[in-house]
Amino acid sequence: MAKTRTKKLTGGKRLNRSYGGDIFIIVILTIFGLFFAYPLVFAINNAFKPLNEIFLFPPRLWVRQPTLNNFHDLFILMNRSWVPFSRYIFNTVLITAVGTAGLIIVASMGAYVVSKYRFPGSKVFFSMVILTLMFSGYVTAIPNYLVMARLGWVDTYLSIIIPSFAMPIGFFLIKQFIDTIPDTLMDAAKIDGAKEFRIFLWIILPLIKPAWLTVMILSVQTLWNARASNFIYSEELKTLPFALSQIIAGGIARAGVGAAVTLFVMVVPLVMFILAQSNVLQTMANSGIKE
Repeated sequence: MAKTRTKKLTGGKRLNRSYGGDIFIIVILTIFGLFFAYPLVFAINNAFKPLNEIFLFPPRLWVRQPTLNNFHDLFILMNRSWVPFSRYIFNTVLITAVGTAGLIIVASMGAYVVSKYRFPGSKVFFSMVILTLMFSGYVTAIPNYLVMARLGWVDTYLSIIIPSFAMPIGFFLIKQFIDTIPDTLMDAAKIDGAKEFRIFLWIILPLIKPAWLTVMILSVQTLWNARASNFIYSEELKTLPFALSQIIAGGIARAGVGAAVTLFVMVVPLVMFILAQSNVLQTMANSGIKE
């Protein structure tokens, strides 16, 4: 009979699982981990493959003769653009930084009020936020454009930055995380004479760091990859992904450049996720917990 371990769970329940069961779970998780890592490893290797290896069928996962020619060709094409390529990079960095900062501020303040204060319509408001999670960005594209056109923000940075403040998943994750903070902390701060904004700034924000770091990663991933071609038409205002997509639109001869572009675009979100992955896991674990 297999030796078992006993683990205590919340509520007094016990879970008995054998070492064989643990090994089985580890094997399953390893298989799924390799399955999800395969596209990432393939994209990294593809960026360093010469053209003859890229067009091999069936395709190979690992590069046999690594080369930097794809990146060399990419930088040559970047230098031939009508607008200095640094301008595209500046546009993307500006939109990503301002949009992400605005989302964290707006979502944190809104989630704090909805979580810790009961006012008429608070539950209805939160239900509406949950409902918006069902809609894809393609569904709201036309209404967004009409609103931006009415406000006169088409062909400006604001047409991308302002809508990014209203990412519903950010509001949801932060609100669920704030729900786990006991009200006694706020009450103690108020007794000590702290005002509302001071409580939010010095108590709530530090405690929800995993949540807003997770939201930051999601926002950066969205805005960094935004082409914004539906709202921005001036060449000097266009984003880096749009410029890169035009570079690789030259046909099959630029397959190697396209592989380099794929790696170039995915580096920033990937590095941010690696640096903050523990906070992401903590946020997801707390997103369904109630007091």
